[in-house]
Amino acid sequence: MRLYLELAKKAAQRQLAYRQANLAGLLTNLFFGALRAYVLIALYGLRPEIAGYTLTAAITYTGLTQAILRAVQIFGWQDLMKTVRSGDIASDLAKPFDYYAFWLAQDLGANVVHLIVRGIPIMLVYAVAAPMVWPSDVNAALAFAFSLLLAMLVSFAWRFCVNITALWSADALGFARLGYTLAMFLSGFLIPVTFFPSWLKTVAAWTPFPAMIETPVEIWMGILSGPAVTAALIQQAFWAGVMMLLGRLMLAAGTRKLVIQGG
Repeated sequence: MRLYLELAKKAAQRQLAYRQANLAGLLTNLFFGALRAYVLIALYGLRPEIAGYTLTAAITYTGLTQAILRAVQIFGWQDLMKTVRSGDIASDLAKPFDYYAFWLAQDLGANVVHLIVRGIPIMLVYAVAAPMVWPSDVNAALAFAFSLLLAMLVSFAWRFCVNITALWSADALGFARLGYTLAMFLSGFLIPVTFFPSWLKTVAAWTPFPAMIETPVEIWMGILSGPAVTAALIQQAFWAGVMMLLGRLMLAAGTRKLVIQGG
């Protein structure tokens, strides 16, 4: 356990070292968050509510999704895939640690930094610029924090599965782009899943993607409360377990026929 805590710590320190990149990422998130907020403001017009979202809730949704986007990392992660292409995966697999936990620890360590240097400032800017919806009490805030942790686990498990396809395909980047596009749309990042037509909401509900974005956002805003929060957390934990198991099975199958490309 100490090894993985050190890995998480080193990943956090490494992420903190990129000060200009962190600042650029923060400004980019704020810019696109503002664009998304103005699009929703135009959509509402004189309507007080759409699909259960008030305008204030919709603005909060854009701010919160931008704030947690980099921590949840539903797109753009290719670090593991690069080690397959370079051949470094061979030495990593030979080392005396759990390969899956090795990557997970680093991911979580970096995500904590993303929440601090991007998430908190974004929410503060939104709070100054517009009315916001906040957790109703301490229990709701704690439920959101636990849900966000589960969202990170689900997201990592999904990204691990996508990256590990590089053990079979020389063009795994194509799988990654398709996978991350699906995640961005069906997770509720672009628009809330609640806004989807009924058939598409049903499709999304049978995937792990809403557990990455939609669930923690709805807990934060009080759309889910009481027993519904418990059910949502259980569903997130279920998807985290299923996707982690799938990733480990894919890893085991892939390493039995590992062919290093380069390196």
